[in-house]
Amino acid sequence: MAEFKYEITERIAVLSENNKGWTKELNKVSWNDRAPKYDLRDWHHEDGKMGKGATLTDDEIRNLKEVLNAIEL
Repeated sequence: MAEFKYEITERIAVLSENNKGWTKELNKVSWNDRAPKYDLRDWHHEDGKMGKGATLTDDEIRNLKEVLNAIEL
């Protein structure tokens, strides 16, 4: 498997935490020294582990914000 590196450049929000210490977070993350993107995924920082997630560009996060603002909760 190819090696990769990441850096959390901005911690935006912890959305939830489960009883095993995993948190679902929205952050800005730089993957392999590229420009940071918005990143939504599960993290277990104490163990240095991450779950599957989604990365979003600035345009995608703006579109998502518009969609979420239009939803009645």
